[in-house]
This record gives sequence, structure tokens and C-alpha cells, in this order.
Amino acid sequence: MRRLLLSVAVTVAGIWSLLALKPHQPAVVAAPPRTGSAGTTPDGPASGTYTGDVVDTRYGPVQVRVTIANGRLADVHAVRTPSENERDREIAGYAVPTLTGEALTAQSAHIDTVSGATYTSEGYIQSLQSALDQAHG
Repeated sequence: MRRLLLSVAVTVAGIWSLLALKPHQPAVVAAPPRTGSAGTTPDGPASGTYTGDVVDTRYGPVQVRVTIANGRLADVHAVRTPSENERDREIAGYAVPTLTGEALTAQSAHIDTVSGATYTSEGYIQSLQSALDQAHG
């Protein structure tokens, strides 16, 4: 009888702890540090440099800076990436160059996430989009 009660108590405690787990929360966008220079073109984004929002991800903040020249995305630079530990730096080290190349090719933030770096990719894409939004005014 004791074993039965102990088994039931352990089962109930296990189920309760599983149900108490919180689901994944989406990335939170922090207050934007707005920097940019004006120089609008009639049909495209304004030439200049624009810093995107800091996006807090599960593994740390991500922020990008873009340079627009002649209405085109000329450069993307990761200002902040997750770097709390060696694994975070390793992931950012292979994901950021891939994301940058994709952004320059696509000329937008409509790019795929990098496998194994989902949170960093999502933060990168959100920050990139906010920088491009600033360029479009």
C-alpha cells in the first residue's frame, strides 16, 4: 500500500512539474537606439547608416547596423551577438556571416534562419528589419 501511495505521489508531482513549465516566450525588442543619417532617394531607402533595435534573445542580445548606399543594402554589421560563453560565441561565429550574406543577397530581412542558431537568427532578422524600417523612414 505504501508503494502504491508513493508511486501515485511521484506521478502526480511529475505531471504537475511538467505542466508548470512555461512555454517559450518570443524575443523581446528593447528600446531602439536610433542612429541614422538622412539622404533620401525618391524610390528607395535613404542612404546612410542605421542601427537596428537591440533584440533580447534567450541567449543574449542581438543588434545589427546597416549601411544603405544608392538605395541598396551595401553592408550589414552585427554590433551585438550572444557571447556569454564559448558556445554562444561559436554559434554566432558561424551564423552571423551566413545571415549577413543572405541579407545582402536578398536586399531585405526576408531571409532564412540558420540551423542550430534559431534564436540568434530570429534576433538578427528582427534587428535588421528595424534598421531597414528606419532607412525607409
